[in-house]
Amino acid sequence: MVEDALRRSGEPFVANDCHLSATDGAAIRLLTGPNMAGKSTWLRQNALIALLAQTGSFVPADHAHVGLVSQIFSRVGASDDLARGRSTFMVEMVETAAILNQADERALVILDEIGRGTATYDGLSIAWATLEHLHAANRCRALFATHYHELTQLADTLSGVSNATVAVKEWQGEVIFLHEVRDGAAAASYGVQVAKLAGLPETVIARAREVLTALEQGEREGGRKAVIDDLPLFAAVRPEPAAAPPAPSAVEDRLKAVDPDSLSPREALDMLYELRGLLPAKA
Repeated sequence: MVEDALRRSGEPFVANDCHLSATDGAAIRLLTGPNMAGKSTWLRQNALIALLAQTGSFVPADHAHVGLVSQIFSRVGASDDLARGRSTFMVEMVETAAILNQADERALVILDEIGRGTATYDGLSIAWATLEHLHAANRCRALFATHYHELTQLADTLSGVSNATVAVKEWQGEVIFLHEVRDGAAAASYGVQVAKLAGLPETVIARAREVLTALEQGEREGGRKAVIDDLPLFAAVRPEPAAAPPAPSAVEDRLKAVDPDSLSPREALDMLYELRGLLPAKA
């Protein structure tokens, strides 16, 4: 169904493998990459494949070996629970707690952006500890998507954790999503580029780049607070309004009326001389 929809829209379907082979009981793929790159799609697709396999159904793959899955847990998306007075972050933590307290060694766990609903360091700490608990206590299979690139260091110390990333390509200042899941960690989050694709005003994008550069520099130099003090709210200079496009020249007007396919070689040569005569005289 997804492939048919993509075909109708002109977008190619990108097939991705998923290897979750346990070394010490746990098998966790830590997935990094920018928003819109396909992280959540890959997580959900593999959860659905595991569910289909458990029912004895065919799965969309050339080859698949899916072991017994006793439970499938997912913590994907962001939503609050106003009726119970729970914020988005509280709902996220309640659901994560249920997973960590119930998942056994044959469970498949899907976690998407754990810790994003609170302050950066709090969220990173919670995500870090959650990943370690899945590895050491639950010892289960898991797909763990995150924007906290610091977590990729755990692949060096935890034998059951391996890094994966959704590939992108930068071209002329733009980011192109390849939707290919590869081994390794993402080099950057590309948040500003994604915001530009979403249609944020160019002034906002330019200002975001300035703030991002300053904050990254302050992080490297250990002076984030001082850098933030140098970025007052109204420091951004309002750009001059874009000038109106120039009126079409006489050459452009004449070219618009020409059908190249109907010109003979002689007529085409005459046309070149005519267009040359329409060019403004050099001072």
